[in-house]
Amino acid sequence: MKNSLIPSSEGTIVGIDQGVTPLRTPIPINYKEALAMREIALSMGSELPRYLLSPEINLLLSYLPDVRQQFFFRTLWNAGLRINESLALTRDAFCLDVPVPFVKVKTLKQRNRGPGARKKGDTGIRNVPLTDPQYIQAFKEYVASFSITRANQLLWDIGSDNTPRNWLNQAIRRAKSDGVTFTVEPITPHTFRHSFCMHLILSGVPLKLVQKYAGHARLESTEIYTQVFLLDAARHYPVNFSDF
Repeated sequence: MKNSLIPSSEGTIVGIDQGVTPLRTPIPINYKEALAMREIALSMGSELPRYLLSPEINLLLSYLPDVRQQFFFRTLWNAGLRINESLALTRDAFCLDVPVPFVKVKTLKQRNRGPGARKKGDTGIRNVPLTDPQYIQAFKEYVASFSITRANQLLWDIGSDNTPRNWLNQAIRRAKSDGVTFTVEPITPHTFRHSFCMHLILSGVPLKLVQKYAGHARLESTEIYTQVFLLDAARHYPVNFSDF
C-alpha cells in the first residue's frame, strides 16, 4: 500500500507538562510525494501558507556564510518563531538540562502588554520543545563561541529585523548564482515558521499541539496547513459512483 501523506495522530507525544515517556519513532516523510502535493495545492490557487520542506531548508541554510546567520535561521526553523520573537531570545530562555529540552518564547504581543492587561491564566510565554539534538549542540557551541554568558544576554545583538531579512535575501542570491532556485516565492523569515508547522504536521504531531507550539490563538489558523492533504485523502477514501 502506498504511503499516505496524512499523518496519524496516534502514539505518544512528549510535552513540556507531561512526565517522561518513551518517544515514538518519527513518521517517515516521503519528500518526493510531499513536494508533488504542495505543487498541486499551489497550482489550484490554494491559500496554503508558503513553506519549504526539510531538504530545501537545509539547502538554503548552507548558503548562509557564518555560524551567527545560520544559527539565527536554524532557530526560526526548529522553534517556529516569528522574527521578533527570535530577536528577543536570551540565554536563559533555553531550558536544556531537563528530560525534554525547550525554549521559553515571549510573543511580541505579550511583551508589549502593560500591567494587568493579560487574561487570567495568561503567562505571556509559550514553551516550544527542542527535539533535535544537533540543534541543541549548535546552541551550546554558539553561546560559547560568542561569549554569551549572562542569563539575560540577547543571543543576537541586532538593531533591526531588516538585518536577518538581508541575510536571507543574500543567501537566496548566492543559491541562485549556483543555479539553485526554490519554487516557493517569496521566501522570507516567516517562511521558516510556516515550514516548522508543516514539518510537525507531516511528522504526525497532532494539530492541537502544533497550535500550542506555534502560539496560534485559534485552531483554524493551524488547520489551514492541512489543505495540502485534500487530494491525498481522496486516494484513501475512494467512492464509486457507478453501479458496474
